[in-house]
Amino acid sequence: MEPGAALLLLIAVLGTSSAQFYGDSINFQKPRVNKDGTVQVTFYHRQNGRGHCTNQSSLRCVDGACVGVDAVLIQETDRTSTGQNRSCQTEGYKSATVFANQTSLSLSVSGCCWTANAEGKTNWTTQAELDLGTRSDSHAINRCPVTTTVSSLRIPQNCFTRVRLLAHDPDGDKVRCRFADGASAPTNITLDEAACTLQSTGQVQAGVHVFEVMVEDFSSKNITLTYRDGTSAVRTGSDANAAPLCSVKLQFVIEVLQAASCGTLPTFLSRTPSHGDILHAAVGKAFHLVAEARATSQITDFQVSGPLNMNKSVSLGAQAQLSLNWTPQSSDLYRFVPVCFTADTLNNTQSEMRCVVVMVTSASTVQGNATVQCSPNKMVIILEKASMPGIDVNFLQLIDPSCSLSSNDTHIMGAMSFSTCGTELEDKGDNMVFKNRINSFVQPNEVIVRRRTIKIDFSCEFSKTISISSYYNLHNSDYIFTESSFGSFGYAFDIYRDNNFTNKVEPSAYPVQVMLMDTIYMGIQANSELPNVTVFVESCKATPDDNPNNGVSYDLIKNGCVKDETLKRYPSNQTSYNFEVQAFKFTGNFDQVYITCSVILCEANNPFSRCAQGCLNEPFRRRKRALSKETRGHYIIQGPLQFVRPAAPIMTEDMLEPEMKRMDVPAAVKPPAAASENRPDLRSETRSGSQGSGAMAVLSSNLTTAVFATAFVVSLVLLALVVRHYSRRRTAEDRKVLIQEDAQT
Repeated sequence: MEPGAALLLLIAVLGTSSAQFYGDSINFQKPRVNKDGTVQVTFYHRQNGRGHCTNQSSLRCVDGACVGVDAVLIQETDRTSTGQNRSCQTEGYKSATVFANQTSLSLSVSGCCWTANAEGKTNWTTQAELDLGTRSDSHAINRCPVTTTVSSLRIPQNCFTRVRLLAHDPDGDKVRCRFADGASAPTNITLDEAACTLQSTGQVQAGVHVFEVMVEDFSSKNITLTYRDGTSAVRTGSDANAAPLCSVKLQFVIEVLQAASCGTLPTFLSRTPSHGDILHAAVGKAFHLVAEARATSQITDFQVSGPLNMNKSVSLGAQAQLSLNWTPQSSDLYRFVPVCFTADTLNNTQSEMRCVVVMVTSASTVQGNATVQCSPNKMVIILEKASMPGIDVNFLQLIDPSCSLSSNDTHIMGAMSFSTCGTELEDKGDNMVFKNRINSFVQPNEVIVRRRTIKIDFSCEFSKTISISSYYNLHNSDYIFTESSFGSFGYAFDIYRDNNFTNKVEPSAYPVQVMLMDTIYMGIQANSELPNVTVFVESCKATPDDNPNNGVSYDLIKNGCVKDETLKRYPSNQTSYNFEVQAFKFTGNFDQVYITCSVILCEANNPFSRCAQGCLNEPFRRRKRALSKETRGHYIIQGPLQFVRPAAPIMTEDMLEPEMKRMDVPAAVKPPAAASENRPDLRSETRSGSQGSGAMAVLSSNLTTAVFATAFVVSLVLLALVVRHYSRRRTAEDRKVLIQEDAQT
């Protein structure tokens, strides 16, 4: 071990408890150097279990390395109420003073027993090691990666594809994850060390599996570490074999369930923060986090891994909401707090685990006012000068310094496409994020500066898999995609009020209410950085919900061919597709329709592209895209269209003809007197045309109409009988006259 290596300090757990061990995590606050050279280290130990979770094991350092490792507070922070394993989690807040002659701090504790598991593990060991050298880049002691998990994870056997772990470094160092020494991975599970993601390579054995993962950070540039005993060490960013600056052990269990329908698992909705998001909180100010999920069955709880004194409230059902509220205290200042959560259902299924990091700053910190505008192919940031006194646009730059910022008397502005100015693309699974940053810089010949250091991160995030059009208040018809040969491009799919295709239906008007046979105007608009492209609609189909794979569907366009006789396309430019179609509904108990279209972007005038082929009666066998210059087919969705019935007219006495007023209703069709007497409200609403919109008025009008209609039909039948009778009588008389005349001749 190189100079400054840690002295490993091991302590056995003080006794055993009745709790079953489900794993744990350790997170460090920013170390503080005291005037006497000692280092104050505060850390937070979260421990998962089942049973008496407050009996938390004690992490200690001994052998003279530090003193005062005492638990300031231990508190249960979450307890699940769903599923067979009712697990819980605690967080302990502890502090230690490390002597000045120490170059590192090592913590460890061992105990028994792991919950029953497929690997047969019983004893467990928690450990963490932190280098105490002062970094030459930040002039502070290194900060450890931030990580945690919820108390219990569950995944059906056939749905185990990946599990994303939280691994964020406050210093911006590279973070790598590896299985701990002596820990073996379950069969058919691998660990992507750079992404800190568990992945399956085949079917995973059902049962409870134990995971022991080391989360470690490494400097991405050359730095020097200086210790208080006068020694130093150099860390090279390119050295793949360099020792980690900090190493913390993350332990957890995953229960692999028997196979189930993956489509029934809870999924998070668009309002939920993305995995890995950095959120901000201020000391003394209330922090609020909201997550929403939906499932085919009842969501009965949310598991949460969060800090002490974070309050959880839930609204449960097939679509459920989690609200987390927390007010950071002065002891939380500069802390990076991990928060993870899952949605759990009554039948023991669980959503993916999502984790965010909450960065706590001082309440007095001046926050600049900035606005980010996101469009399908670019983003614009606007800074308000008044909110950041002393800011100078001449010393600001984007990630790519060749891109310039502009300014006026009140604002600083920057605009960039998603493929320029150093904009970075981050794939977050369900979401795609385009990120850039405004930095202040120093001229090479400047010796001193009196300008504030500026670092402003901004981004645009787009959903890839969630159809946000189905959530009425969050309706958004923009879809963004990226392909190597086409760069970033987007589609807008809108409903219009007329065939001018300029007046869109407002987001607040969704779901769009229509009646059968109404004409619906819809338009698809492609946006691309490439100048000469054309859009092609390969298919459009209707479904009764926002699932394009629903077995109940109706083709409007298929293989580029119009299949619905009422669909009419309007002339438009080569990047637009405008059409109308008459409203319809599905038979059965359905009152909504969603329209899903598959669209392709092609190089214009390329005879080999799918766009040039047009309508094909048979499915098209795609050529090599290098030859055809076209994108993949991408699905975009619009809706819902919600069907309403026309209001039934209410007939009043004034609307009747005089003859109808005088008509006697046959006793056979008159309503019983008792029934009429027992419905005073019905009679009053029938008499009042101004109050006829109520349900009782409609029923009354229908009854009145039925009575008069029946009477009218009876009258017609009687009239027909009378006419027929007199007709036969007249015919008989005529025949008699003719016979008499013949006899006389």
